[in-house]
Amino acid sequence: MKYAVWLPLFDKLSDPVEVTRLAAASEEAGWDGFFLWDQLWWREPIREVSDPWITMSAMATATERLRIGPMVSPIARRRPTKLLRETTTLDRLSGGRLILGVGLGSDRFAQEYSKTGEEVNDRARAERMDETLDILTAGWTGEPVNHHGKHYLVDDVQFLPRPVAGRVPVWLAGFPGNAKPVRRAARYDGFFPVNLTSPDQVAEPAAVLRELRGNLDDYDIAVALEPSVDPRPYAEAGATWCLMDVDPATLRLADVRAMIAAGPQN
Repeated sequence: MKYAVWLPLFDKLSDPVEVTRLAAASEEAGWDGFFLWDQLWWREPIREVSDPWITMSAMATATERLRIGPMVSPIARRRPTKLLRETTTLDRLSGGRLILGVGLGSDRFAQEYSKTGEEVNDRARAERMDETLDILTAGWTGEPVNHHGKHYLVDDVQFLPRPVAGRVPVWLAGFPGNAKPVRRAARYDGFFPVNLTSPDQVAEPAAVLRELRGNLDDYDIAVALEPSVDPRPYAEAGATWCLMDVDPATLRLADVRAMIAAGPQN
């Protein structure tokens, strides 16, 4: 199993310079990845929030080995061609270390969609997400993209340069018990079941993914666990990555520094 730090860019962690230092310290301490929440704001008492994409650019230049990425980005609110350029550029800046975590997101956590006039219907956002993923995967090939969808148009445009490995790995997030994200995730490179309470919630989708894909070779299943939770039962259930989860309501910079310095649970 690989281990990653997973942080919201809230309050004391809203300083991109500080987060970049934490990423460098994580690499030195032996962590495998460093992933960031992608939120525009958050509910009280959180007041200060920073952008993960600009922060990841700084992290990319301050590290050499860590995998980095948004975990997860609600890409239905992004322009697909702009995201295509951003992901490729960040991947190349990091030397091919970007992992793109994506999900539908939800308005219920911080009303990010309803308060900005974004789409609040889950089905419509799912359609936008699927079209965006189609455009990304087509654009990363370096071949001309012709996409005439319900929500987006790309008319014979070639996007160069390509990502370092030819494409960026994509992990799909989903809540336990929801079959649609699992089926969608089977078409890509990883699955990130969120809000887990049991290793069984990993074993069940892992079995479905294995059936849909034929095998899980070179496929990742990531879990987010509090530092006090034993990750071994989740690894036995099929998880390949463990993201150390911190509660934004009780977040203390000193605790994050201590967790990073202690290194992963190998």
